[in-house]
Amino acid sequence: MNPVARIALVVAYAVLGLAALGRSSVQISTKLSEAPVPYLVSGVSALLYTVIAVALWRRWAGVALVGTAIELVGVLTVGTLGYVESSWWPDETVWTGYGSAYGWVPLLLPVIALVLLVRERRARTAPGDTPAPRSAV
Repeated sequence: MNPVARIALVVAYAVLGLAALGRSSVQISTKLSEAPVPYLVSGVSALLYTVIAVALWRRWAGVALVGTAIELVGVLTVGTLGYVESSWWPDETVWTGYGSAYGWVPLLLPVIALVLLVRERRARTAPGDTPAPRSAV
């Protein structure tokens, strides 16, 4: 992956992680009983964004790939359920409305990251090439 693209993804995920952490911390500590599912989803998204940022930084492509896939499924599920049954989501999460409160970045970011990660994986395992050795971590 292009180093600039990797750094941009790390920064984007770190910023989203901090934003989701701030939001979920306030929601969970002050009004968890009002809407536990949305507030806990915000907390999980904060954790997931942080894991993805670290994985991208450390070049743990497998972890980043799985994390972004989980993120995309989460955004699509929460976004869809918010429209199908809005009573289940009495308050917003990072992923509500497909991340519309965050400029749809939570929807676009995993798509971009997945494309770049899959492209990188395919380039490393192109026919005739030997796969890059895995580092022991």
